[in-house]
Amino acid sequence: MDGITSYKENTITTQSRGHLIVMLYEGAVKFLNMAIDQIEAGDDGNIADKAEYITKATNIINELNAILDIESGGDIAVDLRRLYQFMIRHLMQGNIRNDTRMIREVIDLLEDLNEGWKAVSI
Repeated sequence: MDGITSYKENTITTQSRGHLIVMLYEGAVKFLNMAIDQIEAGDDGNIADKAEYITKATNIINELNAILDIESGGDIAVDLRRLYQFMIRHLMQGNIRNDTRMIREVIDLLEDLNEGWKAVSI
């Protein structure tokens, strides 16, 4: 393992749970912005890249959904689960339709949630 990889792994494993969630939100937003760039480029060769970026963001949202503690989190966790499921459906439709508006709506939701996490974890 090279030094950069080791540093990245150490950085991730030493972060607080809240900071990790912030990093996940930021990663999903980054991938969705990259997907929008591919759509706006208008080149058919970008379709695979666009789909890959949306898939990466969807995987992050699925992970955020999977780590929800419904028992401890109560109504907030249930509402977050519904919101994550909405985002995933919205991204699937945005991917099929090449609809940047739908993708941007999910980005807006992720950024709003991220601001909340930043406020309580950093």
